[in-house]
Amino acid sequence: MPEAVFEIIKDKVGKFRFHLKAANGEIVATSEAYNSKQSCQDGIKSVKESAPKATVKDLSA
Repeated sequence: MPEAVFEIIKDKVGKFRFHLKAANGEIVATSEAYNSKQSCQDGIKSVKESAPKATVKDLSA
């Protein structure tokens, strides 16, 4: 069974970004632009550590 995956990409201006793809291949999150690959990897690490503690804030109303 496929699992979610983080993909690191380089955008048109040479900055690093990551996508979080769901098991079905759909992009469910896109990061900000990072100047270095290490910063991008640190961003992924932060999301992995913070997400289990994240709450949902509904601002749609």
